[in-house]
Amino acid sequence: MQFYTKQHKFYCGIDLHTKKMYVCILDETGQVRAHKNMKTDPESFLATIAPFREDIVVAVECMFTWYWLADLCQKEGIPFVLGHALYMKAIHGGKAKNDKIDSQKIAALLKGGLIPQSYVYPEKMRATRDLIRRRNHLVRKRAELLAHIQNTNSQYNLEEPFGCLTPVKNREGIAERFTDPVVQKSMEVDLTMIRSYDIMLGDLERTIIRLARHHEPISYALVQTIPGVGKILGLVILYEIENISRFSTVQDFASYARLVKCAHESNGKKYGNGGGKIGNAHLKWAFSEATIIFLRGNEPVKKYLERLTRKHGKGKALSILAHKLGRAVYFMLKNKEAFNQEKFMR
Repeated sequence: MQFYTKQHKFYCGIDLHTKKMYVCILDETGQVRAHKNMKTDPESFLATIAPFREDIVVAVECMFTWYWLADLCQKEGIPFVLGHALYMKAIHGGKAKNDKIDSQKIAALLKGGLIPQSYVYPEKMRATRDLIRRRNHLVRKRAELLAHIQNTNSQYNLEEPFGCLTPVKNREGIAERFTDPVVQKSMEVDLTMIRSYDIMLGDLERTIIRLARHHEPISYALVQTIPGVGKILGLVILYEIENISRFSTVQDFASYARLVKCAHESNGKKYGNGGGKIGNAHLKWAFSEATIIFLRGNEPVKKYLERLTRKHGKGKALSILAHKLGRAVYFMLKNKEAFNQEKFMR
């Protein structure tokens, strides 16, 4: 956890919403200099902080509406801090809660150097990253439809399994295998939706590859040297990382990617693990996906996984392998080196 500890004359905490924002400004002595609810727009915000522009820092919680404010502060040369929502929830919890109280608490945390920072993703790459995330969401929706077809086959216990339905040719005649016309219609709906997703995702992936030009080509090429990591999965990893230099150690990177569990201890006793929801869920998914693809046709790694499975069980063995792959990506990008499986196995 990193805190914002720089000192300023004025500290602005904002409880930000779509249509309204509650602004609280404290001076260096902790006195409230401004505290009011206003319309969410740049003009109102700049007018409110105008008397304090000589030395002010602005902080908001990392929710869904901070993009415009971060871009505005960067344009105006105002220091901007994005607070980590989960960490802040643990710090500023209280008996009473409303927008007025929350804005003052954010300002007080900022003044006291207790704002846990979240990363302010660069504006030039943000839209492409969000488009990649949208693509992943649509891929999961398509997978749900494929799974529904397979589950329906299990429900009616058909004689022959459907097999892999990803190839278009394997989906021919599926609806006709069921005798009930209602079930046939259900399958037809699923298949029609899957065909629509296939067309849409194909176009979307071509667009992403064409537009994703803000990452350096060397890093993009390096990530694709990992067996099984292609153009799209490589872009997912790179755009979620953004810049490997923002992680000072490989442990910080593994924690951010949700590849490690954090132990809870007190008085020398362990009370389990926690912090499972803190970190980048998209990066966690990317490394989990890369691990499964990495195993395909890779006999040395399969044997290594078997040894891990005998010792830890299959689930934990895959987690260990994903962690190991994440560490490899960190050092590949840090040292500008291609993937070396022999070194990886050591």
